[in-house]
Amino acid sequence: MAARRSNSGRRQAYARRRDMDSQAYVHGSVAAKPEFDPGYHENSPERPKKASKRVRKNRKQALNINSAYVIFLSVAAITALVVCVNYVELQSRITSRSKNIAAMQKELADLREKNTTEYNAVMDSVNLDEIRERAQNDLGMVYASPDQVIEYENPATDYVKQYEEIPKDGVLARSEKNH
Repeated sequence: MAARRSNSGRRQAYARRRDMDSQAYVHGSVAAKPEFDPGYHENSPERPKKASKRVRKNRKQALNINSAYVIFLSVAAITALVVCVNYVELQSRITSRSKNIAAMQKELADLREKNTTEYNAVMDSVNLDEIRERAQNDLGMVYASPDQVIEYENPATDYVKQYEEIPKDGVLARSEKNH
């Protein structure tokens, strides 16, 4: 009899293992949904949850929108849109002007470099000794003698515009006090 029990116990254990193995093994990468939902019962009707008075009042107010509020929101949205468009346009102008400034600065640097190169070339080509020699020998020019040089006092500036002859004594103007 003990042998019988052990055989029937073995069969039951084998059947249980076989059932567990077939349910526990999952094919693929997604787990299978259980056959029943422990929180749902077919016999129990679903009851809607009751909201508190305050929640119902807030919901009712949210559904009732005043026309003045709609106009205010529309004006605010249009104003925000205009401000954003103006901002983007201003940014675009700033970018284009900064590119223009950079191009002009490059052009200025190139012109300054060219000007400096030309100036150095002209200064290197001029030999003052040759000019003095040609002026004295070929053109007959001579240095001024000391009696041809008239010195005068000009305290204001280094630049003189001559409207009339310079007096022999070299003084352009005198006040009556100093005379």
